Amino acid sequence: MSKVLLITGASRGIGAETARLAAARDYAICLNYRHDTEAADNLLEWLLEEGCQAFTFQADVADEAQVMAMFEAIDSRFGRLDALVNNAGVLEPHCDLVEMTPERWRRVLDVNVVGSFLCAREAVKRMSTANGGNGGVIVNVSSRAADLGSPHEYIDYAAAKGAVDSMTLGLAREVASLGIRVNAVKPGLIYTDIHAAGGEAGRVDRLKAGVPMQRGGMPAEVAEAILWLLSDASAYTTGSFIDVSGGR
Repeated sequence: MSKVLLITGASRGIGAETARLAAARDYAICLNYRHDTEAADNLLEWLLEEGCQAFTFQADVADEAQVMAMFEAIDSRFGRLDALVNNAGVLEPHCDLVEMTPERWRRVLDVNVVGSFLCAREAVKRMSTANGGNGGVIVNVSSRAADLGSPHEYIDYAAAKGAVDSMTLGLAREVASLGIRVNAVKPGLIYTDIHAAGGEAGRVDRLKAGVPMQRGGMPAEVAEAILWLLSDASAYTTGSFIDVSGGR
């Protein structure tokens, strides 16, 4: 049977490109999304036409009950889980920290941190060789913002991705002996819709001159790094980070 992959936040951008590339490499896929049903359904139709075993599941990864239901659906549909890509993420309109509210921080932390934790927890339960699983791989989608801090823009988002980095390292060491590898990719300025959500759809073009490669990146370029970390080609790689940022 094909290896089974769950991609959170899969309807658009990096998540959707990861799904397309994974389909070409014979994964069966659960496409998680939160609200964009049309985009998720269009992607599912494309995957099915390509011969991929796939289904969609609408769930807010910050909600434990919804996450549990999603993993139970994977159990029912495929009977196993081999890989998780923690891609779901949100940010708020850019501003200085002094203008931020606790409610904003909670929203950002809930999806980016708590959501990644909940999905990782349920994945480990199913993959762990100590629990009768076959091992597996988790790839967390972090951000170069965790290292750069995003001053005057998204300090809360940067802090959330810093927490994801810490979880990646700690979990990798915790489950390495259980047959599970945990790594992360750290995209830089990538052409995705997340910038529009932050209030500046043209952010990549505004900042790309500061990238050593003098351009923004494409979601497919991040997906290639994710698929390498999922593959056996990276079998001795865990607790590691790949910057996909053009040198920035």
